[in-house]
Amino acid sequence: MSLSTQPSPAAAPTRLDAPVLDVVVPVHNEEIDLEPCVRRLQAYLKSSFPYRFRITIADNASTDSTADVARRLSADLAEVQWVHLPEKGRGRALKHVWTHSDAAVLAYMDVDLSTDLGALLPLVAPLISGHSDLAIGSRLARGSRVVRGAKREFISRSYNLILRGALAARFSDAQCGFKAIRSDVAARLLPMVEDTGWFFDTEMLVLAERAGLRIHEVPVDWIDDPDSRVDIVATAVADLKGIVRLLRAFGSGRLPLAALREQLGRNPLPVDGVPAGLTGQLLRFAFVGVASTLAYLALYALLRLGAGPQWANFIALLVTAVANTAANRRLTFGVRGTDNAWRHQAQGLIVFGIGLALTSGSLALLDALHSAPAKPVELAVLVIANLLATAVRFLLLRIWVFRPATA
Repeated sequence: MSLSTQPSPAAAPTRLDAPVLDVVVPVHNEEIDLEPCVRRLQAYLKSSFPYRFRITIADNASTDSTADVARRLSADLAEVQWVHLPEKGRGRALKHVWTHSDAAVLAYMDVDLSTDLGALLPLVAPLISGHSDLAIGSRLARGSRVVRGAKREFISRSYNLILRGALAARFSDAQCGFKAIRSDVAARLLPMVEDTGWFFDTEMLVLAERAGLRIHEVPVDWIDDPDSRVDIVATAVADLKGIVRLLRAFGSGRLPLAALREQLGRNPLPVDGVPAGLTGQLLRFAFVGVASTLAYLALYALLRLGAGPQWANFIALLVTAVANTAANRRLTFGVRGTDNAWRHQAQGLIVFGIGLALTSGSLALLDALHSAPAKPVELAVLVIANLLATAVRFLLLRIWVFRPATA
């Protein structure tokens, strides 16, 4: 069944006077930079943006005269409004404004306007058309032009490498303060986002990607603000804690990403003669299989130091089979949580028994042909038998153990 990402016909109708775009500028103690930023942004949108827009100043717990500046701007400029939040946190401010906005597309940018405004229309156009679900400005994409120090360049690239390694993120730049999201997507996605600070962006993007949403990237021209007051060390520690929290959430299956995917996600494109998702499953299964085979061979060689070939094969295969079933359950077939976990392991052990019969049978046949086969020959026979057992294992896991429930 093909699922559309267009707003549901049952959704609340959009008011005729509602803006198409709501640009949020989150601020904390920005009494000096706020006014020139907002006036420049308002002038640009009024002259270059072809749709109705709004600029929302989100003052989160400022203790200087930021609120007075925001109040004056909202009085002077018809397209500007402001809200005050008693607690600090960029993520908290964005979540509050976005969940209360009536605009079709929600965006935000940092008050220093480090990103060139010429990228704003390319950022939001795919969201207005419905082509994409979220959009991000990227300082690391091909075609971007960035002016910043070596220290920040190193930190930014290192952070995105960590995201790719730990969370398998595919977007290129998580922390550029230049992002947008469709309001119907935000209504379903933001309740899952827990962070209220700088990790908010990353968490939102990772969850969106896991739910099968389309993220559009725009290369930007970006000039670093030398007066930035972001505490790099504190932010890095908070980001690492956020990554660990997400890994735990994905491991426990407590996030309803499957439901979000059903509502908004994009299904893989159908290919004639190839079942949906088969290619991706084969690649992930192959990765798990290679890791399992290497672990099996290492464990078998270790056990052979003090045990016969049959016992060494049995123990090595049993240990790696349990780990293999758990890994394939989560990574290959996308089964989260603990529901039916014991049943899956029990069925996996049956599959293990079939694999044991194949490998043990190959060893028995080798012993019948050669009374004392050389260790390299023994290992080669086991590799061939394991490859056959792996093919059988994939088929049984796909069509029996982890077969999707049918309506």
